[in-house]
Amino acid sequence: MSSIEQSIKDYLPIISMGGLILIVQILALFLSTPMEVSGMQAFEDPTQVSNSIYYIVMILVFTLFVLTAIKKNMKWVISLSIYLAIISTIYYVVFALFALIPSLSGFESIASVVLSIGITVLLYKYPEWYIVDTVGVCISAGVSALIGISLSVVPVIVLLVLLAIYDAISVYKTKHMVDMAEGIMDMKLPIMFVIPKHLKYSFLKEDFKKGEKHEAFFMGLGDAVMPTLLVVSANVFMKSNFYPVLGAILGTLIGHAVLSIQVMKGKPQAGLPFLNSGVILGFFAGVLISGASVL
Repeated sequence: MSSIEQSIKDYLPIISMGGLILIVQILALFLSTPMEVSGMQAFEDPTQVSNSIYYIVMILVFTLFVLTAIKKNMKWVISLSIYLAIISTIYYVVFALFALIPSLSGFESIASVVLSIGITVLLYKYPEWYIVDTVGVCISAGVSALIGISLSVVPVIVLLVLLAIYDAISVYKTKHMVDMAEGIMDMKLPIMFVIPKHLKYSFLKEDFKKGEKHEAFFMGLGDAVMPTLLVVSANVFMKSNFYPVLGAILGTLIGHAVLSIQVMKGKPQAGLPFLNSGVILGFFAGVLISGASVL
C-alpha cells in the first residue's frame, strides 16, 4: 500500500466524523424553525444565564447517577434511562417534521409516538453501526435544536465554557469521564457515533475489553451536540445575520480537526475544550466580520 493510500485510510474516518458533525448542525438548523413555531422552548426567558447553570447541574447529577449505577453493577438502570431519553428525543424530532406536513394535522402526536417507539426498538434489537449513526444524527440534531432555541447566545457561550472546563478536569484530572465512557461503551449503548476502519466491521461483534484494539473510531454524541447549540442559538437569536452562524460551523470543524490530530497520537483527549473553543472563536470571528452585536 502506497503512503498516499495509507494516509487516506488513516484520515478518512476522521473526515467522516467531521462530516457527521456538519450534518448534525445542518439538520439542527432545519429543525429549529418548526420546533420554535411549535413552542418547544424549555425556558420562558432564554436570556437568563441561570438556565445554563441548570443544565450544568443536570449533567453533574446524571454523571453521578451513571457512575453509581456502574459501580453497583446496575447497568440495566442506565440502559433503561438512555432508551427512554432516546424515545423522547426522537418523538420531538419526528413531531417537528410531521408538523410541516398539513395532511398530518391532528395526528402528529400519534404518528410521532408510533415512529419513535419503532425506531428505538430497531435500535435495541439490531444496533449495527449504520443504524446507530443514523439515529445518532437525529438525536444529536434534535437535542441541539431543542436547547439551542431555549438559550440565547450569551447563556450558550457560558454553558460551553463551563462544559469545556468540566470536560478537561474530568478527563485529565479526576479521569471519571474516562471510566464512565468505558462503562457505557462496554454496554454498547447507542449514544455514540461509530466510524468503521474497514467495510467488514460490525458493531454487534465489537469487543470493548481493555487493551483490545478497536476496528472503529468512536465519538460521544455530546461532542456533536454542544458546539451545535451555539450554531442554532446564533441562527435563532441573531436573525438575518448568517456570518456568526457560518463562523460557528467552520470553527467547530477546525476544532474537530485539531482534536483529531491529538487523538491520532494515541492518547485519550477531552473533546469539548477543542470543539467548544473552535465554535466560540468561529462565532466571534463571524460577529466581527458582520459588525453585529452579541447582546
